[in-house]
Amino acid sequence: MLKGFVFPRSPMGIAALIPPPPWHFAGVVLAVEYWSDPDLSAYTLPRGVEPDAKGRGHAIALFAEYQFTARNEEHLDPARYQCNRFLVLLDAMWQGSPIAWCPYAYVDNDAALLRGWICGYPEKLGSVHQTRTFAGSNPASAPLANNSRFAASVSAHGQLLGQARVTLRQRADHLVGLLDRPIVTRRYFPQLSAGRPESPAVDELVCSILENVVITNIWVGEGALAFPETFGEELDILAPIKVGRGVRFSFSYSINDCRVLSDLTV
Repeated sequence: MLKGFVFPRSPMGIAALIPPPPWHFAGVVLAVEYWSDPDLSAYTLPRGVEPDAKGRGHAIALFAEYQFTARNEEHLDPARYQCNRFLVLLDAMWQGSPIAWCPYAYVDNDAALLRGWICGYPEKLGSVHQTRTFAGSNPASAPLANNSRFAASVSAHGQLLGQARVTLRQRADHLVGLLDRPIVTRRYFPQLSAGRPESPAVDELVCSILENVVITNIWVGEGALAFPETFGEELDILAPIKVGRGVRFSFSYSINDCRVLSDLTV
């Protein structure tokens, strides 16, 4: 009998692209808050999700560098289970409750790509980089200190999609007004059956349930962000018209469940 949480299923199940949950993540984030044109950003919302009128286009551009493990010390296989990720989170509403909607996301390996699809993230392959900090004191160390500067970028198919810079100013205890909404995504899997391209096999709004969330070593400062117009992509539609805070922090969390909010096939 073939085994494996996902394809390719195999005699021992080892060949599967990702292991079954629970999934554990730990890493660092560089993020910039900004405001996009609310009329344009509304076009990225699915049925059932509405713009947050109070936010007036408020969004977060987030660059993450992290490693992953499940039950079998997968973090000891860094080539497979280290990842860089970029995503955009828009302030939105679902049934009167504030949420963060993810219209676009990019990762740099296939395991992360499939994990994202299973959780509803609209991920594509890309190249994501950010400045790292090191303990040794040196001009290249990028210390976590006042006036230290960090940068990040995302590109795909040889084209720059976005770049950010953050100048650190002070440590903080909490991410007040940032990343404090549940992230809602859309699990969407189409059918290839003739005559049914507009009838997906799965189409549902979901919210991954995060457990044991830790956010620490928070630094807040000023941010800068740009999404240049790029052929074959639409991220520039969400380009900033105003930029706010920039933040850098370390995080860890686990995922073992996903809540279905709405079945859009009905």
